Amino acid sequence: MTNKEILDIAMQQSAYDINAKASDFLMDTNVFVKLEIGPLARKYYEEPIASNLVSYGSNIVASVKDEYRKIVETYLSKFDFYHCFETPNMHWLDERMKENGYRVCFMAKYFLPDVNVLKRRECNYQLKVLEQKDFVNLYLPTWENALCKDRKQLDVLGIGAYDNEKLIGLAACSADCDDMWQIGVDVLPDYRRQGIASSLTSNLAIEIIDRGKVPFYCCAWSNLKSEKNALRSGFVPGWIEMTVKAASLVESMNK
Repeated sequence: MTNKEILDIAMQQSAYDINAKASDFLMDTNVFVKLEIGPLARKYYEEPIASNLVSYGSNIVASVKDEYRKIVETYLSKFDFYHCFETPNMHWLDERMKENGYRVCFMAKYFLPDVNVLKRRECNYQLKVLEQKDFVNLYLPTWENALCKDRKQLDVLGIGAYDNEKLIGLAACSADCDDMWQIGVDVLPDYRRQGIASSLTSNLAIEIIDRGKVPFYCCAWSNLKSEKNALRSGFVPGWIEMTVKAASLVESMNK
């Protein structure tokens, strides 16, 4: 699998996610499409969504419900596209969407593997490939970044790091869509800063590619620890997203 093939698959998946075309992400002007969550979208996309802004670095593809299109069109016309994902500019959008019962909610950076850099990084602990059946007793707060108890059926593959018989680190992936599996990773506090996270992440990424799927990695923009792990593991920035969700959801998450 080449980097171009990986990028093409990611763009096609983003197109499925927001009811766009893969070629829309390569335009030098912003593109607007009607927001619909299709059957091939990533499993964690859930209504209600007023708008989802996605950029692969050339423009913004704005997937918007019809009733909010004028607001989003005005917003994207006011600022350079890369400033639309940052404060203070996003406050303009947030204030107007708040009047309609929505708020700017999720903001994330997504990473894709660079096959010219990706390699199996080593650590000082034994690594073991894990399958879905091995996760049964691991749905604990300790491993909440690697595994998702609300979508257990999607957790399909993992790699554990062991100090003798003790599980000290876990990277696992969820089959969020047909062609792309998302990686999450956790390491016990006493074992951090030893290269375990990047060893787990890189090895799992290669296992995913060997199975004909594209691994991807996501973190909040401010999570430098997670972003540094992605870079050390052989990943590079792929795309960014900003989602406008119901104000009630934002309020419940902030309690």
